[in-house]
Amino acid sequence: MNRLDACLAEAAERFGTPSYVYLTDAIETRIAEIESTLGRWFSLSYAMKCNPNPGLLEWLAKRVEYVDVSSIGEFRLARQAGWGPAQASFTGPGKRDAEIAEAVDGDVGELVVESVHEAISANRVAGEAGKIQNILIRIAPSSVPKGFGDHMAGRPSPFGIDIEDAAEQLPQILALPNLSVVGLHIYSGTQCLKPDAICENYRIFMSVFRELCEAYDITPQKLVFGSGLGIPYHAGDTPLDLTDVASVIGPELDHFRSEERFAKTQLILELGRYLVGEAGYFLTSVVTIKDSRGTKIGICDGGMNNHLPASGHFGMVIHRNYQMHRVGGGEADEKINLVGPLCTSIDRLASGVMLPHLSEGDIVAVHASGAYGITASPIYFISHPAPTEVLVEGGQLTDVSRKFELAR
Repeated sequence: MNRLDACLAEAAERFGTPSYVYLTDAIETRIAEIESTLGRWFSLSYAMKCNPNPGLLEWLAKRVEYVDVSSIGEFRLARQAGWGPAQASFTGPGKRDAEIAEAVDGDVGELVVESVHEAISANRVAGEAGKIQNILIRIAPSSVPKGFGDHMAGRPSPFGIDIEDAAEQLPQILALPNLSVVGLHIYSGTQCLKPDAICENYRIFMSVFRELCEAYDITPQKLVFGSGLGIPYHAGDTPLDLTDVASVIGPELDHFRSEERFAKTQLILELGRYLVGEAGYFLTSVVTIKDSRGTKIGICDGGMNNHLPASGHFGMVIHRNYQMHRVGGGEADEKINLVGPLCTSIDRLASGVMLPHLSEGDIVAVHASGAYGITASPIYFISHPAPTEVLVEGGQLTDVSRKFELAR
């Protein structure tokens, strides 16, 4: 048994299944890769929406400079994990006044303002607190290059201020006396595996930043580049090579940084799944095997209630199997459907996947499960126990499960 499978088997033996296993060595390697290729230009911010596990956050807080939160609950978790409030930015199109007030009172680094309405609310809250609140204005460009899995711009979107409306709306925000515009933020697309598309996206960012900063005489302290960097979920996906990205966009970033307006600007690369996604595995045990009308079906103890993205119900138009393997290895010589324990026909982990012969009690490891896993899933549906979460650091396995109100 190889080293990875030995670790996964130990996790299953000690903590049971279904479970998530997060390998910090893999994240450490990914951080080093990012810093060696893009660190010349960018500081890192962890978009914690992808995985807010407190144990993982505590580990990351010592290694990633900034954190992006999308609710006041995430802000609290980030602070508890060790990030200072000034290291946090607060995004999201539906911030409530109470959330804004707690963030302002808690000295959040920047509010990422996504509309004039939100800016007016933040201005009122900051004024009542006797503070000047730093903000980043989120902009939605008019286009997103082909190759991104989810588009948050270039179409009707709740995220940010459409670039077409900037001439009307930015002056209104800039005029608010209790807000200080310290920069701009763009996150327009996700899950891209094409270096050319990523480079084109960053060109769009730089063009927008130049245009708006010149038009409104903004010398930004920070500019946030929503990374959009993708990971290979499915068989046939080609992993992203950051050296290809850096070699093409690097000279353009150098030129951008050479401009007087941006010479002292900190460029922030906001990323989530690219940092932690491939470091995570979802483990589920085969409860029983069934033959139905010529199709072999493996019924597992964890399904879409634990891992909604793998079931194909998290933004996937046509279901494609995540990469997976049987813990313990073996030749993939048998086609099988894998389903979860739920009383619904949409609870599926794989359709016609090729795996070694499976028997009752075998463990299947679903790859690329470190991001958008347990907290992106309907764990309360049908009231099965919540999956365990295990952090592996230096060969040591630790139960870092969050406390959910379900019997364990």
